[in-house]
Amino acid sequence: MIYKLEIENFYSIRERQAIDLTVGQKAPEEAGRLVKIHDGSKDRAPRVIAIYGPNASGKSNILKAITFLGWFVRSSFDYKPQAPLPYEKFLIKEKYFAPTKLSITFTGPEKPLTGTKETCPYVYSLELSGRNDGRDRVLHESLHYHPNGSTRLVRVFERDEVGTVKAAPWFASRSQLSVLKGVLRQNASVLATLGQLNNQHALNFIRGANNVEANILVNLLEQDDLELLKRYARNSELLTALNRDIGRIDLGVEQVQIFEKNDRLGVHFTHAGLDRPVEMFFESHGTQQFFKIYPIIHRTLAHGGVAVIDELDASIHPSILSEIVQWFADPERNRYGAQLWMNCHATSLLNKLLKEEILLCEKTRDGATQVYGLSDIKGIRREENFLQNYLGGVYGGVPNIG
Repeated sequence: MIYKLEIENFYSIRERQAIDLTVGQKAPEEAGRLVKIHDGSKDRAPRVIAIYGPNASGKSNILKAITFLGWFVRSSFDYKPQAPLPYEKFLIKEKYFAPTKLSITFTGPEKPLTGTKETCPYVYSLELSGRNDGRDRVLHESLHYHPNGSTRLVRVFERDEVGTVKAAPWFASRSQLSVLKGVLRQNASVLATLGQLNNQHALNFIRGANNVEANILVNLLEQDDLELLKRYARNSELLTALNRDIGRIDLGVEQVQIFEKNDRLGVHFTHAGLDRPVEMFFESHGTQQFFKIYPIIHRTLAHGGVAVIDELDASIHPSILSEIVQWFADPERNRYGAQLWMNCHATSLLNKLLKEEILLCEKTRDGATQVYGLSDIKGIRREENFLQNYLGGVYGGVPNIG
């Protein structure tokens, strides 16, 4: 679970924006909606985070920050050594040559590799150089944790501007750090590099980063339709689950079949009352969208992790969107504590959400994104009509027309 996120100089986010989803003890219990952030904690955080705001207000850039960090942790070692990393800074000269800073606080294993299930908070921080020469260099990278849920922050590893890495003895031996020094690149993460050296603790965190499933990806990782079909073809459980749920999105679909013809994969949708199946191209946009995002939702619910979905409401009926949100609160469907981050424009969903589940985005006149939680606004009552007040401009984060 992610419950804190800090972003600075990343796409439209110019100045530091801090998202803190922590919910204190005084908030009412909400079964399946607000859950303990780690074992032994009295604080909670939402399992669903919905981001609202005008078009181009920066909603997607919040999701990109999560996705970029996941990619950097697990895959940056495989990236081109001299290439700029796949993200943008705030596009003014001052910020182009300034550092980018990202930090994420999440729940992780208190005793890695021991097999115990106790959890505690971790903080991963990354600072990237300005692009004076068109390249990216890591100025700072670190991973800390709070053992036993204490306020004490303990170093797992820390890296400085020249690439010197200090680490806890249990995380990496002196010999591993010596080898790391010779292979660590300026634009690759310590964790991705140690994973190549078969460091089991690093591999454990890389597996955690692999559990961030997204449809909003860094440019070099965009998934094409063939890869999507391969994913369904390889996973019969996924296809079975899709056939169970897709009828609720398109009531005419009886079965989805993946087939191979002339060494190429294809997909057919069988509809009630039709003599022949329908090809993907002729299906409704809503059915196509659901087919594309369903693997993300299914894998996250089946195994735990974080689903990061851009425009989940695109062409999907609001009542179905509300049902998908409820899947994450259902202890049967969400046995492993999966979390959903999404942006959307489906305002009717607002009255189905808790105030702790709602983030709002606005852009200043100079094009910079500001983000805040509905619960950050003083005096917001849980029983308010969020839909009516949002559309009335009470909370901000609505288009300024005219």
